Amino acid sequence: MEIIKNYWPLIVLSLWFSYKWWNSKKVIAMLPELKKKGAIFIDVRSQGEYASGCAPGTINIPLQELQSRLDEVSKNVPIVLCCASGTRSGMAKMVFKKNGYKDVYNIGTWTKFLNRI
Repeated sequence: MEIIKNYWPLIVLSLWFSYKWWNSKKVIAMLPELKKKGAIFIDVRSQGEYASGCAPGTINIPLQELQSRLDEVSKNVPIVLCCASGTRSGMAKMVFKKNGYKDVYNIGTWTKFLNRI
């Protein structure tokens, strides 16, 4: 019990990273089916980050512009989000869900799309 008391921040951080890793693997496994359903792949990094490197087939809607650009994205197809670390795409997922989008996934880093879409 003393270990948990002393190391709870490290344990929580480890669990958070483990969840992000597991969720990313789950979404990667779903990519073929999501593509068949006409999924839209969105990179929510800044325009400068996107211009310096991106996965082919992704579109760039920076997180800070997302709320004002939701009308560009159909609610009838799956949406797969990415960014540099998975944090901004996690926030983008919450924005989409809050606005009535049902089929939204966060793959994490944009490099996980490479050679997969």
